[in-house]
Amino acid sequence: MSSSAQSPRSPKSPKSPQSPTGQATSLAPAAAPAPLSATAQDAAGILPPTHWTEQPLPEEDFDDGASSLGSFNSTTASLSSSIFHYREVHGRTYHAEIGSAESWQPNDERHVEAMELVHHAIMIQLGGKLFLSPLEHDKVHKVLDIATGNGLWALDFAEEFPNAEIIGTDVTPIQPSWVPPNVKFELEDCNQEWTWPENTFDFVNLRVLAGIVNDWYALFRNAYRVTKPGGYVESYGSGAHILSDDGSLKEGSALEQWGKVFREGGKKLGRTFTIYEEDLQRKGMEAAGFVDIEFKDIKVPYGGWHADKELAESGVWWKMAIEADLDGYVNYIWNNVLGWTPEEAKAFTRHVKRDMNNPNLHGYLMARVAWGRKPE
Repeated sequence: MSSSAQSPRSPKSPKSPQSPTGQATSLAPAAAPAPLSATAQDAAGILPPTHWTEQPLPEEDFDDGASSLGSFNSTTASLSSSIFHYREVHGRTYHAEIGSAESWQPNDERHVEAMELVHHAIMIQLGGKLFLSPLEHDKVHKVLDIATGNGLWALDFAEEFPNAEIIGTDVTPIQPSWVPPNVKFELEDCNQEWTWPENTFDFVNLRVLAGIVNDWYALFRNAYRVTKPGGYVESYGSGAHILSDDGSLKEGSALEQWGKVFREGGKKLGRTFTIYEEDLQRKGMEAAGFVDIEFKDIKVPYGGWHADKELAESGVWWKMAIEADLDGYVNYIWNNVLGWTPEEAKAFTRHVKRDMNNPNLHGYLMARVAWGRKPE
């Protein structure tokens, strides 16, 4: 794609050091943090909710509700019925307590449809591909998809590699109950020590883990351990700074604040959203011991404003994916981390929609696809 830049191969990296946050993770989910105080929010440059509620609300000119996708169940036979006793936050459901996981994204049908659009948007960003690693069909026999979500990537990969076994893991069982014979879904928290033996997988996919991972160095150590020698690990991660090259994105605009709140929310939760800005994919891969590390940086516009046709198409799909469940994206961070009411958060989302649909506002974020090989 014309928006992308590819790095040279990295030299062989040293053995993985201890991560900055250590290896141990709690077996119990962490208690929800106390909301950021008004003083802390002001110090971070986050505008108060009254800034949005006291402004005239933009007209809502379309319905962003999602259609029903039917019933979803896990294919893992050992699942207990307690797994389906979801947490509820302001009317939206979230996964049950599994390991130390605490997802900020809902798991209800409305958000599942938004996940479908995210999958399609990323496919467009990658030129219609599911991965960028130099995989050889006859050498890919077992594949792991971490945080599989609704399972679309795993299902599409299984169709492209019909002779490979694909395992998708997540903390919430929202994957379809009917799957091809070479796919299975399992309940697993990627923040815990992974349960598979060493040298199990030919390819490990790590996609869209913003706000999920407690320790990125531990994540890549786990991935390195379970990957076979000669196998690849690939990661898609995004940033949380909304940028504009022409100055059209103003300080204090709703879209600028959107990125700022996610950055502060990640700090409060201890699970960063600034994967791109912190260069966590490259650093984590090098520290774990991967070699031949390459990456591709991608500009992701908010909306179809870009003059480049491919970037404009990518931006339209990215905007659609967010608008499909904008309330779901803000529900946990804005209400639980900032302490805003649902009504205040709703007012804010109306202003975000207006910004994303303004062709004169040229906001975008940066994303990165990084891949590396385990030495033979």
